[in-house]
Amino acid sequence: MTYQEIQAKARDCVGPYCKSCPVCNGLACKNTIPGPGAKGIGTGFIRNYQKWQELCVNMDTICENKPVDTSFDFFGRKVALPVFAAPLGALTLHYGDKYSDLAYNEILVPACAENGIAAFTGDGTDPTVMQGAAQVLAKNGGCGVPTIKPWNMETIKEKLDLVKAADPFAIAMDIDGAGLPFLKNMTPPAGSKTVEELQQIVAWAEKPFILKGIMTVAGAQKALEAGAKGIVVSNHGGRVLDQCPSTAEVLPAIADAVGGKMTILVDGGIRSGMDVFKALALGADGVLIGRPFINMIYGAGAEGVKVYVEKLKAELEDTMAMCGAHSLADIKRSMIYGY
Repeated sequence: MTYQEIQAKARDCVGPYCKSCPVCNGLACKNTIPGPGAKGIGTGFIRNYQKWQELCVNMDTICENKPVDTSFDFFGRKVALPVFAAPLGALTLHYGDKYSDLAYNEILVPACAENGIAAFTGDGTDPTVMQGAAQVLAKNGGCGVPTIKPWNMETIKEKLDLVKAADPFAIAMDIDGAGLPFLKNMTPPAGSKTVEELQQIVAWAEKPFILKGIMTVAGAQKALEAGAKGIVVSNHGGRVLDQCPSTAEVLPAIADAVGGKMTILVDGGIRSGMDVFKALALGADGVLIGRPFINMIYGAGAEGVKVYVEKLKAELEDTMAMCGAHSLADIKRSMIYGY
């Protein structure tokens, strides 16, 4: 099946909120939670997508003619390209009842591994979500990154112990999950964490720890102080706070502040290999992509993951070659017009 055929097939089984749009840009699902949209008036998702499209790349083919290498070393795990499936949860609530979180992860995690990348798995109010994620990761040699919500410290410790048994190569926390509407007034409670609390969590993790939900230089510096080995520049797809800047807008300053001191990932509206190139040029080491993987799996299961990863890789290779970059290290900010 082609990418377009898979998207079309997904429209028959995803929803009612997600429309499996030809372009996943937040317009059709604006202000739909439950659903894939953004919080408030829904502009966060739209802005994330739009700002990547406003960036232009500088073409330069006066260079050595040799193959392009998109491989990336991610905490000791070599991946085929610097792209990861973002953590997603509450699938039946937001995307329809074809897949539970466990069923989705059972397809996503091995399919990503087979196609040379890795998946971040999500968390939820139902304890079986993280239990299932840990089981899937264990069955696939720990090839993935379990992502824990910012619950109370006791619950975080329990979940860390659970996922460590699966021996993942890193563990993440979406610290901005404290703002998710459906986590309000839940038991156990979710909420913000101090640097000191995060230092304790990092010690408990005993794995490279990644903090997802960083949108300021100050936040990145606090993550570094807490001992995180990586961050994800992310506003949770616009789902936790309205009227935020896009991730593309804040990424360069964050990369200038902590680049080289920790691994920097970014998400939010990234859809193509061209978008991946732009993110790397602005200072990211890699990217996370969320909503499109939903459509690929709902439309064609593991085949959808394969088709999408191949599409991203081909687009990234083409952009790199046409801009004179033969490895990820060759990608520079000067390859973006105006920088």
